[in-house]
Amino acid sequence: MIIDDVMKYAFALILLASPAFAEKPVVEKATAMRADMGWQFEVTLRHHDLGWDHYADQWEVIDAAGNVLALRELMHPHVEEQPFTRKLKNVLVPDGLRTVLIRGRCSLTGAYGAPVELTLSR
Repeated sequence: MIIDDVMKYAFALILLASPAFAEKPVVEKATAMRADMGWQFEVTLRHHDLGWDHYADQWEVIDAAGNVLALRELMHPHVEEQPFTRKLKNVLVPDGLRTVLIRGRCSLTGAYGAPVELTLSR
């Protein structure tokens, strides 16, 4: 009976550590402002970065159809800096587009977190 309990506990730990259960990046805050000829985006992400094998490796600005307008690569894990904020300048947004979506990506699974809608003030 004890062995069965230990096996169940070990199996549960393996499942929780697997990529299928990896936490997706969460956009906590996003802002956009006109800058020069384009837009500047400032995005705050939260992700349970564990090191070089598992971290939030990018965030992107997309339109409602899923077209990528801009991509901000994150070059290293932020294990000790959560949440963290990064900017992206000179983003060209098509005229007439009033709303964009921001979402982060996990390096381990390639999965994106839920997109956050951002209204652009023209």
